[in-house]
Amino acid sequence: MGSAAGLCIAVPGAVEAFTGETAVTSFVVGLSPALALPLLVALHQRQRVTSSGSFGEVAFTLNLVGLGLFGGAAFTLNMVLFHLDQPVLPGPSMIAFLGSAVVFTVGTVLFGVSMLRAGVHPKVPVVAYMVAFPLLALAARLPDTPLTSAGHVVAGASLVWLANAAATQSARTL
Repeated sequence: MGSAAGLCIAVPGAVEAFTGETAVTSFVVGLSPALALPLLVALHQRQRVTSSGSFGEVAFTLNLVGLGLFGGAAFTLNMVLFHLDQPVLPGPSMIAFLGSAVVFTVGTVLFGVSMLRAGVHPKVPVVAYMVAFPLLALAARLPDTPLTSAGHVVAGASLVWLANAAATQSARTL
């Protein structure tokens, strides 16, 4: 599932660099948060065995809650608001969207730090994860550009790399 989540972010990001956002790419990106949840749990369980401690538990919880909140917001942006002529995010809706982005960003950075501290996962995709996803969350309401497309590719690639590394590590321990 983690690789699928990564591909659902990276492939549309690469396509959108040339085509701009389309209904199809928005649909595929909208599915990615649901597919990323099992990977997040697996990454946490793998490092929990070594010793992520209470910091790791809090970081994981914030990242999980943030992914749930922002995943819902991203789903809405990509599946619903994309099809409206003028997206409407007045007052409370905008506050909820920004709040979900902040929780997701803080959780992602803290969970990335806990993964680096645990030393179980490869460092390059962990750093990419903790940098690319917060940037995407903060840029979600901005117009799509080649830079945001590149961010999607990096973020998606980090998930694919982490998922494959976790699967390889699991296979070695069997």
